[in-house]
This record gives sequence, structure tokens and C-alpha cells, in this order.
Amino acid sequence: MPSLTVHAGGLTLRNPVMLAAGILGTTGASLRRAALAGAGGVVTKSLGSVPRDGHPGPTIVQVDCGLLNAMGLPNPSYKKFQEEIDIARTGGVPVVASIFGSSAEEFAGIARGLDADAFELNLSCPHAEKYGSELGRYPDLVEAVTGAVKAAANAPVWVKLTPNTADIVELGQAAQRGGADAVVAINTLKAMAIDIETGYPILGNRFGGLSGPAIKPVAVRSVYDLALRLDIPVIGVGGVTSWEDAVEMIMAGACAVQVGTALQKGYGIFEEISLGLARYLERKSMTLEDIRGMAGRHY
Repeated sequence: MPSLTVHAGGLTLRNPVMLAAGILGTTGASLRRAALAGAGGVVTKSLGSVPRDGHPGPTIVQVDCGLLNAMGLPNPSYKKFQEEIDIARTGGVPVVASIFGSSAEEFAGIARGLDADAFELNLSCPHAEKYGSELGRYPDLVEAVTGAVKAAANAPVWVKLTPNTADIVELGQAAQRGGADAVVAINTLKAMAIDIETGYPILGNRFGGLSGPAIKPVAVRSVYDLALRLDIPVIGVGGVTSWEDAVEMIMAGACAVQVGTALQKGYGIFEEISLGLARYLERKSMTLEDIRGMAGRHY
């Protein structure tokens, strides 16, 4: 079988299939379990400077094409999560801490207070007031936050970009100017669902983020555009549910992929995607490097 080891934004991964932020990453045990199940790396639930309860329920609804969620960034604060990261590290793969804040200074303070293998800056959550995409849609703020965390952290810094903007490449370039080691594309698309019997929005927050198969074409396009224009790696996320989806993301230019909504199938999804990817490469007599960015080389 061909090697699946990849170098992604300052980290070495045994395979390019990672656990995405916000999915099962609420405890060290769940992160460790994902690692032992075959994930090449794991990303924590987004952590802030103070505890948050999140939005009132309902917070998740199944829709025909994926999941709609408005969790509201619930978390115990970074100050109470180091032990969970330490437990997760016993799974033997890199542990990336997803962090959020309302300013560059807040982001930097969290990064100084956590020991993780890398930091993923959540500048893209579409349903948390004063956080996420409310900062991440402005290139100057993306650059400032990235630069502040790079100065504060002793680990690689990844920036998770929002698709809810006119030009995701402009945001990626801002992250690159700020010193990012990689960008992650994409977070969820802002969306909503309405109960037609009552006329009320289903989610307690009214609006939420759409994930799953429906957003994969948007993610593939975003990865493609970013990979062509940036000099730093791009990590693809959004609707990856199979090895075929992973191949498509890598051909668009991703060096690794993250899996979130597909975890509804169970922890076996990591091994399923990795094995399918390895068999594909063997059948094609190719390597990951051969196929990465292949779509962009045709033009």
C-alpha cells in the first residue's frame, strides 16, 4: 500500500484524514477514541476564554442534505481543558486546539495558556455573536488575529475560514500575511429551517450552520481557489463522507481533509476513508503528492 503520511501546516500526520472541530471533541476520551480509530489528527471543540452555555435548544436539526446546527460555541473555557488535551495525546496523533475570541488579544491569551500541537483559529462560526465569522469576514482582522497568535504560540497556527463572504481567497491571503502555517476551508454555511406547522424557525437561535454533503461543492471550490493563490497548505473540510470525497478534495489542492458530519456513521469512518484512499492510489500507481492539486494543473 502507498504511504499516506502527509505534512500539513507544520504537523506530520500518519494519514490525511482528521477529526474536524466541534464533532466529538468535547472530551479527551472522545478525541483519543477518534485517534485510536484511525484519524491522522484530531481537532478539539472550539475553546474560549470563559465558559459558555451556548444557544437555547433545539441546537441541531437533520435536514435532507446534512445537518443544521446552532450550538453557540458551548465550552468549559480553555483553562479547564488542558487535561483533556493531555488525555487526547495518548491516542498517538497530533491534537489541534480550536480556539475563538472576540479580539486579537483574546485569541493570543488563549494560545499562551494552552499546550497543544497546533492551534486552529475559529474565525468562521456563522452563528455566534461577536465571534467567528463576525471577525473572520474582515481581512484586516484575520491578519491581526493570526499575527497575534503566531507571536504568542509555540506551535503551528491554522486559520479556519468562513465561506459566508464574497472572497474567501482574500481572507486566505490575509491569514498568510499574518504568518499562518495553513488555512482550513470551510466552516458551515449560514442557513435555517422552519417548521411549517407552527411557522416558527426550528433552531432556538433561528439561524445555524449547514454541514454535510450539501456543502461539499462549495468546499471543493474554496479549496481549489485557495490552493491556486496561496503559498501555504490548505486543509479541506465540508461534506467529506467517503474516500472519493477525500480524493476530490486532495485533487482540488488540499493536503489533508477533516471529517465532521460523517461521524454519524461511527468512528469507523476514519479507517474506511484512509483504506479507500490507499487502495485508490495503489490502483492508479500514484502517490498523494501526485494527485494533490491535480485539477489545478489542467488549466
